[in-house]
Amino acid sequence: MSTPFVEPADMEKGSIEVKRPEGEINESPTRGHDAISSSTPSTFGEKIAMYIKIFEKQLVEYNLEARGIQRVELHERLDVTWKNYVQASLLWVSINLVANNVTLGMLGPAVYTLSFKDASLCAVFGSIVGSLPVAYMATWGPVSGNRTMIFARYTMGWWPSKLIVLLNLIVLLGYSLIDCVVAGQILSAVSPNGSLSVVVGIIIVAVITWAISTFGIQIFHAYERYAFLPQIVVWSMLFGVSASNYDLSTPSLGDPRTIVGNRLSFFSLCLSSAITYSGCAADYFVYYPTHTSRWVLSTAILLGLVPSFAFAYILGIGLASGIATDPSYSTAYSISQGALLVEGFSSLHGFGKFCGVVITLGLIANLVPPTYSSGIDFQILGRYAAKVPRFIWNTFGVVVYTVCALAGRDSLSAIFQNFLALMGYWLAIWIAITFEEQLIFRRRREYDWAVWDDRSKLPVGIAAFTAFLVGWVGAILCMAQVWYIGPIAKEVGAYGADVSPPAPPRPGDCVDGV
Repeated sequence: MSTPFVEPADMEKGSIEVKRPEGEINESPTRGHDAISSSTPSTFGEKIAMYIKIFEKQLVEYNLEARGIQRVELHERLDVTWKNYVQASLLWVSINLVANNVTLGMLGPAVYTLSFKDASLCAVFGSIVGSLPVAYMATWGPVSGNRTMIFARYTMGWWPSKLIVLLNLIVLLGYSLIDCVVAGQILSAVSPNGSLSVVVGIIIVAVITWAISTFGIQIFHAYERYAFLPQIVVWSMLFGVSASNYDLSTPSLGDPRTIVGNRLSFFSLCLSSAITYSGCAADYFVYYPTHTSRWVLSTAILLGLVPSFAFAYILGIGLASGIATDPSYSTAYSISQGALLVEGFSSLHGFGKFCGVVITLGLIANLVPPTYSSGIDFQILGRYAAKVPRFIWNTFGVVVYTVCALAGRDSLSAIFQNFLALMGYWLAIWIAITFEEQLIFRRRREYDWAVWDDRSKLPVGIAAFTAFLVGWVGAILCMAQVWYIGPIAKEVGAYGADVSPPAPPRPGDCVDGV
């Protein structure tokens, strides 16, 4: 008998009541609370543990998620209908209709000197190719009931997967840091005479993100279901008021080989911005039942990812195309990408600043997923880490990237960005290993999802780790970054071309000041 439909947010509760046999006593949360309260802790550590357990029980009592890395068992899944597939699509629309993706699109004309048409085609096809692995990885959530980095144990092995988790944590927290700085600086820029400091802006965004991500996937999905609505209105208004300044006729600059190299690099950049989500895509669908159609779910996710990425990229491309012909756009871009974004609203005067506030708050939708997933990934690092509740790790992650954002709001963030440029390559390598595992070695063999935490029954991972290292050799030979161009990349054009997927920079030019 199928389970009745519930709202998508209800489907994601961390604790689902299971029917018990008649005569079995169902202990209430308040009884457990009394049991904890009745025992007097003797040490400071025991007091802290007691308060943590009480807080976890309160989360369960209010139907909020207390679950960490534990697998969602079959009897805990709920049935889904078309509404849940719509929710899967809207989730990614909210995540991607944000300022970071718009500023990334600006790099096409501004850095790679591509025409509006060339940059737009590279952006659209890059978002399509980069979204495919995300949609594929997300379907493993319903199949396994495990989080994305737990699934990495099956493809990479017990010990190598810990390296994958560490790299994913660096990416998640690093991009959260940049998001916070961008949001803080835009809030400061649109405040009257800069009366709101960047520090306060960063803290405001971080606190809101912590509240949404810490209290579980129910709140997470509820927020992301509607976060795109004000964003799509504001971004559409920006299209309307700025389109007359777009340069749609100037061709791409450079000789034919250089233009090819710049096209390839920008395509690879847009591809990588999407592919980054592969490291956490399954985290948000582990409560979907095993009979969830993988084709329908992946299609729904693609319908959320590709249009939202393309919309944001093309808007950024249009704004940057006006730099060469509009002096005000050129002056704004010389300050930062964020300043160019604000300049696009200049014709709206005071209301344009209000739109800037809406855009800044929209970055929270982009901050919540990595913050939520980082709490889970910390638990995967080891057995002792797994004993620490997810909400504690969420809080720790928020504190880490907030402190780093406060310290690096002027210049340190640029150093972080340069370091993060190395991090995106591992995702493409890991996805390639995962595809090989499925298509070559596991074509007719199923995984035993029940052994997700049994080291003795999971692969050691020697072959996967070796392949991972070989993949890095290829990435080094083919990468083209500001600080290094590989020998193969040098062969394409005057500036080289990144022929291995680079890390999405989530452009930090806007981090240096708005």
